[in-house]
This record gives sequence, structure tokens and C-alpha cells, in this order.
Amino acid sequence: MGKRIGFIGLGIMGKPMAINLLKAGYPLTVWNRTRSKMDELIAMGAYGASSPKEVAARSDVVITMVADSPDVEEVILGPDGVIYGAKPGLIVIDMSTISPIVTRRISEELAKKGVRMLDAPVSGGEKGAREATLSIMVGGPRDAFEECFPIFESLGKKITYMGPSGMGQIAKLCNQVICALNIQAVCEGLMLGAKAGLDLKKLLESVSAGAASSWMLINLGPKMIERDFKPGFKIRHQQKDLRLALELAAELNLPLPGTALVHQLLRIVEAEGLGEEGTQAAIVAMEKISGRKLSEGRP
Repeated sequence: MGKRIGFIGLGIMGKPMAINLLKAGYPLTVWNRTRSKMDELIAMGAYGASSPKEVAARSDVVITMVADSPDVEEVILGPDGVIYGAKPGLIVIDMSTISPIVTRRISEELAKKGVRMLDAPVSGGEKGAREATLSIMVGGPRDAFEECFPIFESLGKKITYMGPSGMGQIAKLCNQVICALNIQAVCEGLMLGAKAGLDLKKLLESVSAGAASSWMLINLGPKMIERDFKPGFKIRHQQKDLRLALELAAELNLPLPGTALVHQLLRIVEAEGLGEEGTQAAIVAMEKISGRKLSEGRP
């Protein structure tokens, strides 16, 4: 029998990832703050725990997939947290995107209990989570990484060991910087085409086949044109990641001018009340500053 896995956090990303672990045959225990989100997994055969502590007590490996650093601290170190149900030998894998500093602090606390921790944030959005094609960047003890490799293989297709604790998170922040600037590039290219009177669908078709092509162009470009802002990854979460990237850059005394600009542009989107929408809603900032809707008077 495979390792018993505990899964904490069944949101946009967490739920499809947990489903893939069940499909791979792992015995699964789940917990989520909003209990109704556990129902589908329980119906599929998972056990619904009453707390993160109980998840840890029933598992060999516990995966956390929650929103931000304080959430990870709460479910792992807080009252009724994983640490209180953990036996020596447990491995905790945090797949959220959080501060590398917080990651290292949690890892040190867990080590006192004989628990190893991996930081394994992911890229690929809801689609990648559903299709098990995520890119997973892992930091932490190498032996724990090797031991959990089959679990990662059930969740993603590109799994990379990045180095000691915190290095997975740092790799993810680099990823988020590149994503954010890519999204802005798509917004500006489409807005230029729109203002000059191009057929945006033809424009997308054309540039997606050349050197300007990117994941963001292919996946988010059509959604911007259709004004489909349903989240695969929320603006609010992108903003949190950019804040973490800019904090890390400040510590390293590194200027990131483009990242800072996109962080401010996305504030416009948040000010419009669209923080819960998908990152393709970034187009709204361009619309506000250019005084026209992207798809106005389309051919």
C-alpha cells in the first residue's frame, strides 16, 4: 500500500490535486476550513478529518495547499495544527506559495519534532492541477524529496529539486514575476491591436504561432477578448505573490522595475472590485488608463 496522504486546503487548486491523489490509489484524509468543500472527496472515498492535527495523526505525508503564509502557519503550527498530531518520520509538503522566510521558520519548528518539510509550490493553474501537468519546484531535504517523488508524479509532469528549504518558494516567486510581466505584455499587445482596429481573434491566431507566443497569450488572450474573467488563478493571489517577490528583491537589494509596475497596475483592477477574478482581468487596468474597452466595436 502507498503512503497515507493527508491533504489540507481544497480550493481551486487543492481540490483537483487531492482528486488526482485518490485516483492514483493513495489512502487520503482531507481537511478544509469550509467543511462543505470536503463533501465531494469524502463521496469519492477520502476520510474527512475534524482538524489538521487529526490529518497528521492519520498520515505519513501531509500536503498543505492554502492561500498565504499566515494560513500555512496556522494549519501547521497553530492550535490543533499538524505539529500536534505529527509523529517523528512524518513529511510535510507545503504546496502553497508563501514567503521563503516563513517556510524556513516552519521547517525548523517541525524538525524539532522529527518531521521533515518540503516546500513544493506549483505552476500551471487550475488546468494544470486538474490534468496533473503542474510544474513543481521543490526545496528541502533531498532524501524527503526522493521519498515523495512518486506523489509528485501523480500531481505534475515537471518536478525539479531546487535545493535546501525555501528554494522551491524562491523559484516560484521568479516564476510569478515572469508570469505577471507576460500577462501585461499580452494586455498591451491586444490593446494596441484593438485601438488600431485589428480583428483581435486573427491577431491572436497570428502572434500565437510566432516568437511572441507564450502560455499566457494562448490561455489568457482569448479570455481577455471574450471578457471571461472566471479565475484559474485569482488577481488577489497574484498580488500576494508579487508582494512576496518584491519583499525578497528588497532584501537582496535588487531592483525589479517591471514587477513593481505590474503590481501597481493590478491595484487598479483590485480597486475596481475584481480581486477575486482571474489574472486575465489585468486587461481592466489597461482599459481604465486607455479610456476604451478591449472589445469595443470589434469587427
